[in-house]
Amino acid sequence: MKVVTVVGARPQFIKLAPVSRALRAQAAEILVHTGQHFDDAMSEAFFRELALPRPDVNLGAGGGLPETQLAAILPPLTELVRRERPDWVLVYGDTTSTLAGALAAVMSHTPLAHVEAGLRSFDRAMPEENNRVATDALAQLLFPPTAAAAAQLKREGVVGRIAVTGDVMYDALLAMRPQAAARSAAAALGLAPGSYYLATVHRAGNTDDPARLAAIVDGLCAAPLPVVLPLHPRTDKCLRAAGLYNRLAAGVKLVAPLGYLDMLSLLQDAAMLITDSGGAQKEAYWLGVPCVTLRPSTEWHETLGDDWNVLTDADPAKLAAALARPRPAADRPPHYGDGHAAAQIVAALLGR
Repeated sequence: MKVVTVVGARPQFIKLAPVSRALRAQAAEILVHTGQHFDDAMSEAFFRELALPRPDVNLGAGGGLPETQLAAILPPLTELVRRERPDWVLVYGDTTSTLAGALAAVMSHTPLAHVEAGLRSFDRAMPEENNRVATDALAQLLFPPTAAAAAQLKREGVVGRIAVTGDVMYDALLAMRPQAAARSAAAALGLAPGSYYLATVHRAGNTDDPARLAAIVDGLCAAPLPVVLPLHPRTDKCLRAAGLYNRLAAGVKLVAPLGYLDMLSLLQDAAMLITDSGGAQKEAYWLGVPCVTLRPSTEWHETLGDDWNVLTDADPAKLAAALARPRPAADRPPHYGDGHAAAQIVAALLGR
């Protein structure tokens, strides 16, 4: 069996790690990096830390608007798939690279498989939501990570085969957690475990709107504990354009973008996570770290149970209330599988 795998953004590199390892033991994989995330901190560091195979092809799409990235990725990717004639095109998640891979599969008459199918925030203002819906509608094999995601696909009447597998990011976290624990990333910043919040802010809906970004900055500055904020390149650019650097209080500690292991290390020692990321919400849930999500909705509905995750949008007052809430006492149900999602995905691709 031959599979063309399409990735391009750092969350996809994490998801790729366990699946590629399992897939290459039984099949041929052609790994295509679209170049959507392209600098060392956003790409190369993840390939090194996760011991990922080198991409067979890098399309060099670079940054820019989604439509510009799609125009750069789709023609060469479609040509590659037609030339290689794989049994499957495999895509992950909800990025522009995901949609490009799905369209390339359709245009080359190649079966499409989608990891993380069925997730819905029900917010069509998010580009990611539209990418998910479109990819699921086109896929012949869908891998929802949860029973709820599978039920959503059935409600939508997708034509592809559905196989609930659990979450491949949980596979990756279980495999890499011992290495992350040995990093002591908090100590390297002069912080004790539990004495700080970890924050990530990168979604276009938050960064590209100066008013929303200013509200988030105000909320972070008012936090009762220091906030460690690894700065995404988009966020850096938007903070500068909006003139918001002078509003950042001393309690907000800006650091360069971090690799996977240092992020996990900081997260597992944080008092709470403040984020607009999707994957980080799950990682906090698995590590038992309460989460605040700076969005009006989330595709990871299971994390909201028992206040492990709270949605505050960009409202500083809601953020303050969420940070002041007591630590959840309830256990976290295992909604996301048992850490063997990759093996189930490969078995389904092989038709078992």
